[in-house]
Amino acid sequence: MKKVFKILLIGLGGLVLLGIIGFVAWGLTPLGPAEEALIAMESDGVVSVQDNGGFVVFTPVGATPQTGFIFYPGGHVDYRSYAPIAREIASRGYMVAIVEMPLSLAVFGVNKADEVISAYPDMRYWVIGGHSLGGSMAANYAAGNPENIQGIAFWASYPASSDDLSDTDMKGLSTYGSNDEVLSKENVESTLSQLPPGTITEVIEGGNHAQFGNYGPQPGDGTATISAADQQLQAVDLTVRILRAVEEE
Repeated sequence: MKKVFKILLIGLGGLVLLGIIGFVAWGLTPLGPAEEALIAMESDGVVSVQDNGGFVVFTPVGATPQTGFIFYPGGHVDYRSYAPIAREIASRGYMVAIVEMPLSLAVFGVNKADEVISAYPDMRYWVIGGHSLGGSMAANYAAGNPENIQGIAFWASYPASSDDLSDTDMKGLSTYGSNDEVLSKENVESTLSQLPPGTITEVIEGGNHAQFGNYGPQPGDGTATISAADQQLQAVDLTVRILRAVEEE
């Protein structure tokens, strides 16, 4: 009997080990980045790109931004996939830091924003945000560190029920694509009361879940009827509105 029990334990341990190996392998093979995202990772005469080890920073050439946007990527998405949209925001006069998450899951790096903030002590204002799971984890950081954050941006995302930002002075944005089939729109609606007062809420008509980044199709997503460039430009315009708002406060 003891021998059988020992064999069962060994077998169970083997299954657990295989599960862990499989999960790590999955985490190390995220979606993206597409070719256009890799191109956007290069500096040019408009935007400077710097890899700080753990996060990559986009800054406008010839300007000194006073507001930084810390961005948490979506779950199982390579952080570089958001380079095109980050570059466009930076070209408008803001610093953007895309955080690289452990196993490409922001749930394992909720406090990564601390690294960015510590690296730029002269930055006057900070807005945090993210796509999908990244947005939820950004909200978790903002709820726990309201003294550090002046704004929050949700791209196809929403806060967890435990993260209430409604009593803060933060500027807020919540946007998603009308054709998004990954996002739970019911959860978006049910958590609107947790967002900061005056939060901008806007649906991007024809957009889907994946086109906030450049990493290709996402399983279960709806079909977009606008281009990724169009969807991202609309998301940039909305995000810049709250970046500008925190400076005008």
